[in-house]
Amino acid sequence: MIFKIYYQESKKEMPRRENTRSLYIEADSQPEAIKRVEDHNPDFNLEQIEVLEGKTLEYEQQGVNYKLVEY
Repeated sequence: MIFKIYYQESKKEMPRRENTRSLYIEADSQPEAIKRVEDHNPDFNLEQIEVLEGKTLEYEQQGVNYKLVEY
């Protein structure tokens, strides 16, 4: 499955919508996706995780920012 993870780069700063970034990761489950991101980026403040499938995945794949992160 492909997950889109919204995050802030630092847990120490007050979250602001303007600083929210996203990444795409392939994992077997949501807990596995979270673990991979947290293991490689312990300072990230994960805000939201979405499963991408069907038309939503197709739409995201057409975007210029779509790139799977490999951990």
